[in-house]
Amino acid sequence: MNRTLTFGGRTQEPDIRMLSDIKAVLLDRAILRGGDRELYYMYRDLALSRNDRDTMLEHGLRYDITIIPPAMLGREYVKTLGHYHPAVPGTDMSYPEVYEVLAGEGHYLLQKRTGDSVIDVVLVQASAGDKVIIPPDYGHVTINTSNKELKMANWVSGEFASVYEPYVELNGAAYYLTEDGFIANPGYRDVPEIREAKPGSFSEVGLVRGREIYGLVKDLGKLDFLNRPQEFGWLFEDVL
Repeated sequence: MNRTLTFGGRTQEPDIRMLSDIKAVLLDRAILRGGDRELYYMYRDLALSRNDRDTMLEHGLRYDITIIPPAMLGREYVKTLGHYHPAVPGTDMSYPEVYEVLAGEGHYLLQKRTGDSVIDVVLVQASAGDKVIIPPDYGHVTINTSNKELKMANWVSGEFASVYEPYVELNGAAYYLTEDGFIANPGYRDVPEIREAKPGSFSEVGLVRGREIYGLVKDLGKLDFLNRPQEFGWLFEDVL
């Protein structure tokens, strides 16, 4: 299937995440014997115009789209590899991120760690139009449990590279989501029970349900929290 995306009148090929790319975080690795296959598609650093791209570069921000078709990975639902973000230089807070579901439904499984321990695990279920902020110091995995394609966008700082190793080293997130519900990952010790949070609207930073986040390219100062989270503690107190 052709996965070329047309955005701003230009076509872009995706970075493709294969089943073999996430083998370390699978619950049922036996499915690897069935051969490799495409899982999801990432279109990074998108812009509708040259002016928009210049504005993004000026603010140190990046806009991406990810598409996750429905699938089962053995007993568990298709998911992303999972990653954390590094700390903002000169602070003890990691970079945050904001997602928007453009189509379909997404389960965002967040986890916060201190040292070698995970101290909080949060599930946010989101549908089209919902916004999900990943606050500082939380890693996250996105899961598609529906029979429809999940299409989501994100704004994130362009100043760092994601950190995948903690998920790889522990064979995934603290929990796997299967057809029978959540299964705890035995690679973790003493993980807390999953708690649920709802997507919210945060009008102070331009995040309102039903208003696409790409439009913030006209007012990227609203997204300063993505590069300077240390100045927005009041925002992250309300996110989860």
